[in-house]
Amino acid sequence: MTNRIHRTFPMNNRTSLMSLIAAVALATAPSGAWALAGAAASAPSGGWASDGAAASAPFGVWGSVGIAGSTPSGGRTADGTARPEASAVPSPTTSAAKTAHLKGRATMYFPAPDNDIEITADAHAAFDPSGAWRPTRSWGTFRISHRYKMPDGTWFTNWGDFAVDCLTTGGPTATVTGRLTKVTPGGPWEELLKDRTRMGLSFYVAGKGRGPSRIGLSGAPLPGEGQLSACMAPAADAPVIKGGYTLLDKR
Repeated sequence: MTNRIHRTFPMNNRTSLMSLIAAVALATAPSGAWALAGAAASAPSGGWASDGAAASAPFGVWGSVGIAGSTPSGGRTADGTARPEASAVPSPTTSAAKTAHLKGRATMYFPAPDNDIEITADAHAAFDPSGAWRPTRSWGTFRISHRYKMPDGTWFTNWGDFAVDCLTTGGPTATVTGRLTKVTPGGPWEELLKDRTRMGLSFYVAGKGRGPSRIGLSGAPLPGEGQLSACMAPAADAPVIKGGYTLLDKR
């Protein structure tokens, strides 16, 4: 509440309850906004979720007390004071880097029995606003965890943690690559850790009625193949059978 709200609004035959409410709303709203109690909470634009819900709110700002930008700047307040013109604000899509993220955990289908492969991801990227597909910066982590039954009937879990070095997105799809930073002690990836081997993942985060979400997994390069290139991953072909992801495309 600003200092200008100190006047009283007498209730007489010429001032109704609704005009009082409107006057208070106009007097307390910032330039270029209408106060509207109970407006929708903010929601990002362009999001995709594994439960099939695509974010539908337009790119803009919604607040708990108003909708920004719904009235022109300037004009007069309820007490007759001239409202100053609002200075131009550059569009966030043209003045700032675009960002994207992928987050979640899911188990992917594997054709052999007694094998469970789970992928946990928390990947982020920033992109040049000009629209280049390769990110200017990527960060985050992901884990590949493979639990399987040994010939003697016992279970073993081989896992590896990766530092994200590339995230790319496009609509409901994404690719993520990263280099090994930590592995199961005594596991089969200890040699790969010495070279900080890179592996790649791809994701299709399905919308409602568009089939299951899917994951693609490169695995480790074969001997003589060298390192996988950053940002590269195979097609997302294995259906998600448990869990899911939230994907926010770059904007």
